[in-house]
Amino acid sequence: MIRMDSLKKDIKRDITGFIRDESGVGVIEVVLILVVLIGLVIVFKDSINSLLTDIFKEINSLSEDVY
Repeated sequence: MIRMDSLKKDIKRDITGFIRDESGVGVIEVVLILVVLIGLVIVFKDSINSLLTDIFKEINSLSEDVY
């Protein structure tokens, strides 16, 4: 009976330790930040595309003046 009680305590300690373990929290935070950033890019895709197009047109016109 003593062996069974010790085994129950060991199992309870291991399960409690597993539940309180926060070693994977950093990975979850990074994944959530990436999901938010990807969502913002999808929402503002047209605005970002037009902004980048205007920027590259300006760069091309200024570079033609140099050459």
